[in-house]
Amino acid sequence: MEVGDLLEDCLSAAKEHPKSVEVSDSVKLKYKRCRESLCEELASLLEEAEQMKWPFVPERWQYKQSISPTDKTNLNDLIGKNVQQLLDLLKSSIMAQEPQTSLAVIFLVDRFLYWIDESTRLLKITKLLNRHYPEQPIAPQLIIRQARVYLNSGKLQKTESILSSLIYKNGTTGCWVYHCDSDKVLVQAVSVQVRGMVLQKLGLWLQAAELIWASLVGYYSLPQPDKKGIGTSLGLLANILVSMSDEDFHAFKTNPDIDFPSLLGNAGSHRLLSAAQAAKMAVVYSQYASLYVLTNVTAQGTCLLSYSFSLTCPPSQRTTFLQKAREAFAIGLLTKAEGEPVTSQQELHTFLKAAYSMTVTDKWLDAPKDVVEEAAQACQQALGYFYKYCDSSTQDKDGLSVRIMQEVAKVKQLLGVEPFPNSDKGSFIPDSYRNDKDYTVNFTLEGFSKMLERYQKFHASLCEATKSFKKTEGNDANVLTALNLSMSTVKSPAFDKESLSEAVKQIPRSSDSSIMSLSQNVASAPIQESTDLLRSPCQKSSTRSSGSPEPSGGAHSSGSGHRTGSSDQSNVPTNSDDDNDDSFSCSADENKKQKPESHTSGIASYLVPKSTIPKTTSHSQQSEESQAKIETYVSGLDSMTDVNGEENEGSLHSLSQLELKETSSSFGESFSSQSSWGIISTGQNSPLREKVQPGYVSKPRTLSSGSDGSFVIVETQNSESSSSPASIADHKPLERHDVHSNMKLEANSRPVKPASVVQGNPSQRVPDPNATTESSGSSDDMVELNENGHQSNEVTSAGKAPQNKNTLCYSCLYPSTTAAPDRQFELSQHDYQALLAGICHECLQRRLYSKTELFQLQQFQTAHNALHLKFSKATGLWMARETCVYIGRLMEMKLKGNQRRAIWVQFLHQEERLSSYVGKDYLEPREIQYHLNDVARQMTAQYYVTEFNKSLYDKEVLAQIFYIPSDALLILNGGEIVGCITVEPYMLGDFMKFTNNTKKKNMSLEATKYGLAFGHFTYLFSGRQEVVVDLQGWTTSSGKGLTYLTDPQIHSTRTPREPSNFGERGLAIFRKEQHGPTCNEICNLLRLPPLPQQFHV
Repeated sequence: MEVGDLLEDCLSAAKEHPKSVEVSDSVKLKYKRCRESLCEELASLLEEAEQMKWPFVPERWQYKQSISPTDKTNLNDLIGKNVQQLLDLLKSSIMAQEPQTSLAVIFLVDRFLYWIDESTRLLKITKLLNRHYPEQPIAPQLIIRQARVYLNSGKLQKTESILSSLIYKNGTTGCWVYHCDSDKVLVQAVSVQVRGMVLQKLGLWLQAAELIWASLVGYYSLPQPDKKGIGTSLGLLANILVSMSDEDFHAFKTNPDIDFPSLLGNAGSHRLLSAAQAAKMAVVYSQYASLYVLTNVTAQGTCLLSYSFSLTCPPSQRTTFLQKAREAFAIGLLTKAEGEPVTSQQELHTFLKAAYSMTVTDKWLDAPKDVVEEAAQACQQALGYFYKYCDSSTQDKDGLSVRIMQEVAKVKQLLGVEPFPNSDKGSFIPDSYRNDKDYTVNFTLEGFSKMLERYQKFHASLCEATKSFKKTEGNDANVLTALNLSMSTVKSPAFDKESLSEAVKQIPRSSDSSIMSLSQNVASAPIQESTDLLRSPCQKSSTRSSGSPEPSGGAHSSGSGHRTGSSDQSNVPTNSDDDNDDSFSCSADENKKQKPESHTSGIASYLVPKSTIPKTTSHSQQSEESQAKIETYVSGLDSMTDVNGEENEGSLHSLSQLELKETSSSFGESFSSQSSWGIISTGQNSPLREKVQPGYVSKPRTLSSGSDGSFVIVETQNSESSSSPASIADHKPLERHDVHSNMKLEANSRPVKPASVVQGNPSQRVPDPNATTESSGSSDDMVELNENGHQSNEVTSAGKAPQNKNTLCYSCLYPSTTAAPDRQFELSQHDYQALLAGICHECLQRRLYSKTELFQLQQFQTAHNALHLKFSKATGLWMARETCVYIGRLMEMKLKGNQRRAIWVQFLHQEERLSSYVGKDYLEPREIQYHLNDVARQMTAQYYVTEFNKSLYDKEVLAQIFYIPSDALLILNGGEIVGCITVEPYMLGDFMKFTNNTKKKNMSLEATKYGLAFGHFTYLFSGRQEVVVDLQGWTTSSGKGLTYLTDPQIHSTRTPREPSNFGERGLAIFRKEQHGPTCNEICNLLRLPPLPQQFHV
């Protein structure tokens, strides 16, 4: 039988309650025979597991200084050979009501099943046994396995709750008995390590690196250092350092609690070389485990490849580092012999990454072009197979695995991968790697305890907020129980009854929007002033066994995941039927009392209130009524729709008429791809479509009330000074309280109009035959009156300001001296060098800014070469890596977004190999700068919220807020950019809306007051020039603990006015309306100065 079938049999047996079944003699006899049939080594391991001898099943070589030939084997090999026998024993022990043996078998097979993507069913069996036999101990390894599965699936709140409980409670896991204190230290070290992975997924590189370092201290301080743990943490540290900024790296290595030189040598070395050294050490520590060698050596090669393009790499040594990177990738590709089966999703992904990275390396080493192209095509073909492999509905996983490895073997043959000298038969690394000297470290248990103390407040507050521990009846031991993070136990906000009754006439946003969760049972839900709401049926999002939502197949109907609102507003927690409960419970009686939890993951949304302003066509009428803008309930990017529900395409395209030059250190704001309840333009001649006129002065805005009771902002003919989404802003390293800088707008001659679809590319690129490439109008001073009638300096000019250079930007330091390519999006050698070394936002926007080219994906379920771009607000730099991306299926939603669509994607350089990622593309063709500015805005919000969290932590506030990271993928055809999408990690849970981008706020959600305090903080931190609004994401019902946000908007006077950036008017609305004159208790606790209610310039 297949492993999956055997697990299903075990699961069926576990569902039978022991009190309802009498054990027969034949069942007892079968159990006895199964146990006696085990080989001596397995029988010994099973006995030790029952005795709780170790919290994690050890490898033979893991804690030994001197390794014998018999130690150079891996537990997974032993388990893999005997997995059917062990699962037979598991089933017979469950039926014989021998829970101690059952849980011991689960403990032994856990790691093997995780690597072959079968953890989910095993954990279901564990939870059922825990319910039936609450007095039986659960191994810490299984508790942490649940956290890892949650991490892969996007349930970060539950992941954090488990880990914080283990760290704060000194590794306590209920009835489990530790034989020595060092075992508790080991559990804490592993928990800290996995929490570092959570922060890595969130893009918090510095904080992640500090936690990984703390885990290293814990592993080293054990009586016998844990080689496997050390190797894993060093590999993680290497990957984190690759993504970290140089400023964060300096802060990391100069941290007094981190003895950087003792482990990684010269503290003055480059960040990427330190990362490569960490990865190489990880390889040596884990040299007897093929998967760990593959993973860590691929990380090492990635570090060396990145360094070869850095500004600090001497040109004379570039080839040397490329050759070292090539050697590393080759070592990884040789960890499996040809024809040897690979059954792990993580291993397949890493083989693909190593093969593709070696292809890229050979390209830069001037390998024959046709060879490189053929190898890249093989990688793309393999990635397509891999995408299908990750689909939980796929039956022939073994066949797909074989085909993937056949393509990898083809790459090895094309690129001439040769075996290396290796005198150690059990090792997977060359002799040259073992010659590196070992660094002596002085890590102690006291040092580990000291590092943990830095995080105690956070872990204690999270434990308090989530209440993840309960007392066993009649037992003082703490037992890890259901992580009661019910993210849907909140009431919907109170909005206008009239607005909502008209809302159903508008098109809602779903796949990409921030939508407010509403009750599935609207009739009985206590929603104030709301009677007519749009609802959708419940949906269920399936997950792979590794915990990650499947990128294709059934998971495409995603209702409870990324950007979808689960809407059961009653106090019924989600995700908890008998088969998919999150709990390791403490008593059977207690479980009986718990009400079953239903999967309520339907999508519901507040929709756009229908305006009563008529659609007009005459020019005179347009100067007043048809220029009205409605602030809607639609989230974000999802609507530049007119009041009659028709999309006003031209208003967006005309934003590219304006080109900005400024000397501010703020980022260039874009059109709101996410402006919740954003401004909606009416009429065909919106001011967004107009050229800026000489002597422009905006007229004061007036408020008008629609007949439906909704609010309308009526604008006059030239009421908005809009800017291009390509507004070139200076992303220099951010400083606090930046002074306002001078800016100048240049108007282009005509708006962009979409033309015919270009066939043959994965992305539609639409040239506008009527658009000119020259700027036709002079730049004129922009003067605007604020709401009090005083002149505002939101956009001012004092002549053209000289461009400030970013000293970290390759293009600023080494401007191109060659002629531009004939085709704008054809990348030159200089372009590649700049992107791979680091390019500032201003230079990137200037290089890619176009008024004539629009992009939209046209092909799905295809693989492409791509550039993976990350943006850092702290440095103002974009960093690129060459990767391969598979554009999967569209995420199927009951309610469609008005502006963007969500797509499942897999790419080889994603931070989490076992996690799913969501790509976002516009429904209508857009210029490339739209996508880049979407990323820059979200990463700027992440920068601000990180500073805000420091203030919360200092004041011991029981909450932390995170923005999930957003990156860009430039899709390539040859060396030409043919598409662009943004990507971010998939999050599973109920999506909530806290505030919009004007005055709306959902005070029924406890987290909203933290959000308002965050906006208050951002306003002050930025020198009263910016405020982050439109807060939406995932939170706990209490608002305490952790909140994860996405798709922000930022009102800013540092950058030009846009549909989503209301400038000073937006700041004033936040001060006066959304936040209001009275601070809440979070503002007061943080001692934030009151917000000014009047703002005169």
